[in-house]
Amino acid sequence: MSTSPVSAPASAVAPHLEWFVHERFGMFIHWGLYAIPARGEWVRSLEKLTKDDYQPFFEEFNPIKYDPRQWAKAAKAAGMKYAVMTAKHHDGFCLFDSKLTDYKATNTPAGRDLIREYIDAFREVGIRVGLYYSIIDWHHEHYPHYGDKIHPMRDNEAFKDYTYDFNQYLEYMHGQVRELLTGYGPIDIMWFDFSYDDMTGEKWRATELVQMMRSIQPNIVIDNRLGGDGKSANPEIYAGDFKSPEQILPPEGVVNEEGKPVPWESCITLNDHWGYCSGDNNYKSPKTVIRGLVECVSKGGNLLLNVGPNALGEIPSLSLDVLAEVGKWMDGNGRSIYGCGPSKLEKPEWGRYTQRGNMLYAHIYDRGMGPINFRGLSGKVKRARLLCDGTEIKVETPWMAWEYAEDAFISFSSAELPDSIDTVVELELLDGDK
Repeated sequence: MSTSPVSAPASAVAPHLEWFVHERFGMFIHWGLYAIPARGEWVRSLEKLTKDDYQPFFEEFNPIKYDPRQWAKAAKAAGMKYAVMTAKHHDGFCLFDSKLTDYKATNTPAGRDLIREYIDAFREVGIRVGLYYSIIDWHHEHYPHYGDKIHPMRDNEAFKDYTYDFNQYLEYMHGQVRELLTGYGPIDIMWFDFSYDDMTGEKWRATELVQMMRSIQPNIVIDNRLGGDGKSANPEIYAGDFKSPEQILPPEGVVNEEGKPVPWESCITLNDHWGYCSGDNNYKSPKTVIRGLVECVSKGGNLLLNVGPNALGEIPSLSLDVLAEVGKWMDGNGRSIYGCGPSKLEKPEWGRYTQRGNMLYAHIYDRGMGPINFRGLSGKVKRARLLCDGTEIKVETPWMAWEYAEDAFISFSSAELPDSIDTVVELELLDGDK
């Protein structure tokens, strides 16, 4: 890989994607009836619960502590710039006031449109709003039951001869998407989930669906989970605006078959579940989250970090604690994230680079022994500062490094880094070397 300090070429993204590849950090929110059993969002499928088994959760759903303004406040403080919330998950329960079903929050003790409250609260603090919509539906009578790969009734002999009209389900699904795009003003992201086996692409009448969406909201950003080949040089209209790796950070940036960068976003849980799971306290540390975010940006991607509120409507305190610590780091170092992407510089041994124009950000994780080496940057750095507080850092070639004339170096006076999570040094490159 080249060590020339030339920034990676910006991918030629469509205008409606420019904000998406700039903001880099978002909040995912998985919330619904499954917060009551508190065993994760797949509880109905995993435990093969019937509609009658699941119905008590509908009848008692009453999140008396739901205050999306507090959620928005936490997201903003964490440095998140956009959010995506479940309007409908696989269980078919709608948090919005759909006119096409009775299986919705307005018919529970909650008695109101919870999606509208979310949208209003997040918009109020300047966070872009997205909606998650499952194209799977375990509640709808015309969605395949017996023999389906994941439906709760997939093995239930009582449904072996059950008849359904999948086109009726598609009319319902398309109709709900139309409701979401016409009832709440501009929606920044529509996050579909998910295709599987032969349930993909035109099985969902995907071309028709996307054409309808674009006719209503031309600038909406759509994920890739309707199907299609997002890595093709000529992807289908429904292949989406970005790739969405789940629970993994790709080893390299995502490119298409021609080697051109493709926008992408890793969706990651804070613990081991998307929906609230009361027994799951296996939370990622602030350090893990921060370094994961940096890794995404250094490879040209975004991080969508999930929270799973409980049945009362509260984001768990352990989640809030992590977000608060991430926010403290972002407050001083966010300029190394927003609007940044990969550098053409080789990944350094001590950490990672992110870059925006002629501003190169060295994310230093490992103090190591001796000075910090910036390969190939000798004579190409105009100035260096500790990003969090602007402290000047001298760039020089110390006496013991005389054999490495092409490299630049900085030194820290202490044996420990100023920030053990990620010490960010902002390097302003000379104009001819960006």
